[in-house]
Amino acid sequence: MDIQTIGVVGAGQMGNGIAHVMALAGYEVLLTDVSQDALDSAMETMRRNLDRQVSREKISQADMDSALKRIGTTLTLTDLGRTDLVIEAATERETVKQAIFEDLVPHLKPDTILTSNTSSISITRLASRTDRPEKFMGFHFMNPVPVMSLVELIRGIATDKETYDACLKVVQNLGKTAASAEDFPGFIVNRILMPMINEAVYTLYEGVGNVRSIDQSMKLGANHPMGPLELADFIGLDTCLAIMNVLHDGLADTKYRPCPLLTKYVEAGWLGRKAGRGFYDYRGDEPQPTR
Repeated sequence: MDIQTIGVVGAGQMGNGIAHVMALAGYEVLLTDVSQDALDSAMETMRRNLDRQVSREKISQADMDSALKRIGTTLTLTDLGRTDLVIEAATERETVKQAIFEDLVPHLKPDTILTSNTSSISITRLASRTDRPEKFMGFHFMNPVPVMSLVELIRGIATDKETYDACLKVVQNLGKTAASAEDFPGFIVNRILMPMINEAVYTLYEGVGNVRSIDQSMKLGANHPMGPLELADFIGLDTCLAIMNVLHDGLADTKYRPCPLLTKYVEAGWLGRKAGRGFYDYRGDEPQPTR
């Protein structure tokens, strides 16, 4: 299965990162979103990030120019039907993802591979809503995509070997490393990472430490590059909560119960960096803890 063209659904943080690395690796990319502003913002973000790579001598100016020429945008989801591989990178809500696949499926080529960048939702369940569960799998990139070297590949119960091998080859062409994960809630990375973040929020909720002391303790005491609350803000507190709910519902274990304080922050719209406030307030010159 020779993949040459890639369709990416969603021009947000993950979608534009995926489009960036795919185009840089030589794939023709078609990026779609429901908003022209989102597509314009994504193109500007990719230009800025590619330019940063040029300034750091990671890539050449010619590499950057060629990559940008390989990226097209469209507001019409069904235009992605002509691509060889589709990567859905929409919001982490199962109903949204299901609606995307249902709209897209009638317009796909018979051999197009469908994948989802979901960080926790059942691949088998998503695949069951399509006409090609054997050509459907999880393709989970880490954030920020141009920097992080890991990609989780998750097979649903029906995913065939040819599909897995084709996606593995794409990962290798990107110069990234693939980790094969079974189709259980959270897969590998978030099954381990999100409960740690949730426990950090409980530590704050119970008054064991404040935001700064919790983050400093993990950075200096465990040699983590970012504190767990700082990392939660970077990921997005709504995404963290969504993943914890998937873990709690899917594994039926109280140890995955989302901290009430995490829920409160999301209800307040304090979603982290993207909202200007989370466990830190980013609206000034320097981030300041909110608790």
